[in-house]
Amino acid sequence: MRALRTLMTAVLAGAGLLGLAGSAVADSPSPSTSAGADAEAAPTEAGTSFRTATAIKPDQRATASASTGDYLYWVLPVDAGQRATVQAKVTLPQAARHGAATWQLDVYDGLRRRQACMYGAQTRKAAPDAGSVELSCTLRTVRAWAEPWANDPLPGSYYVRLTVVDLPKDDLGLPVRAEIDATTADMGGAHAVDGSLAAPLVPGAATSTPQAGESGAPGASAALGEPDGGWSSGWWSDRWIWTAVGGVLAALAGIAGYRFTRGSGRPSHLPPGA
Repeated sequence: MRALRTLMTAVLAGAGLLGLAGSAVADSPSPSTSAGADAEAAPTEAGTSFRTATAIKPDQRATASASTGDYLYWVLPVDAGQRATVQAKVTLPQAARHGAATWQLDVYDGLRRRQACMYGAQTRKAAPDAGSVELSCTLRTVRAWAEPWANDPLPGSYYVRLTVVDLPKDDLGLPVRAEIDATTADMGGAHAVDGSLAAPLVPGAATSTPQAGESGAPGASAALGEPDGGWSSGWWSDRWIWTAVGGVLAALAGIAGYRFTRGSGRPSHLPPGA
């Protein structure tokens, strides 16, 4: 029995060390940002195509002034294991409009594949007298790896496009103001998969190394950057901790079962030396 207690103590101590190591890897603090970075102003304009999309960060509200009928583009990085939610608000002109207008919010991944929304009002119609219209789109959890034929969202740049898709021609060109707010939530190891991409799906990931003298210009698109804390390695998830805990519990159950079923030794009804 003493040996059993010693084994249990050693196993539980090892599991505790594994849990601490897992927490250190998964929850390592990201580098602290300076006060100047925190005070960085949010973008106040939007791009007009994928190539000119304005870079934004998660939890950063971006605004833009545009004309009705323009295509507005933003781009943000989303990592494996995260679920992104994009919300948009369009403030409509006060001038009299000639009819209802239908606005639409689309999200594309790094391969410029349109990603379906799990839920949210992706398309909405604004009445002629409406002052604003709000849209939202919650994507599926980003996977670290997927089959080539699958349309699963993969880590990298995600493009947000906002535009009007149906309105009276006489209302084209009226001024509007757009607001975009993107958030990401870590979904944990329940959504983790084995394997990872060689590189996130961001513009320039497959190009050769920069030539001598080239440097990243300040204010370059965040699609070429990384999320806060960098891209995940793809191999670690909290499933490792639960797998180790399950192995420990199975070993303890086996030892306890053996102790209870093996009996007390030699049967008492047998004579000595038999």
